[in-house]
Amino acid sequence: MAKEIVHEAFLKLWEKRNEVDTSKSVKSYLYTTVYNRSLNYIRDNKKFDKTEGKTELLERSEDWDQTNHMIAAEIELKIAQTLDSLPEKCKQIFVMSRYEELKYREIADKLDISVKTVETQMSKALKALRKNLAEYMTVLLFVICNW
Repeated sequence: MAKEIVHEAFLKLWEKRNEVDTSKSVKSYLYTTVYNRSLNYIRDNKKFDKTEGKTELLERSEDWDQTNHMIAAEIELKIAQTLDSLPEKCKQIFVMSRYEELKYREIADKLDISVKTVETQMSKALKALRKNLAEYMTVLLFVICNW
């Protein structure tokens, strides 16, 4: 069934090749399509015995873990690239907020700037991340929910 779902995803991509935005990751598009079709299949076939296939799922869990790690590594690289593209102060404020878990007031005090400046710089950083990670959002949500 999994092979059939993947096959259908590739067929759908081929049929909609003129409509698909090729500037975005085709890998993410296919991953999302396969994921959604798989969920639909599971939903539609829930009436079957719940114990059936548990062994098969356990055997495949290692594959999912490896896939999740690969996707996470790709996303981490994209985040690092985005942060490196930010102005130095903006990057510093983002790192202090998200990685060092400091409050805006604490950042403002440490850098001797206003809280409003911290808010503005965080807004710029988050906007850049949203823009550069847009193609990964579905995948990112899936990975986060399954960790």
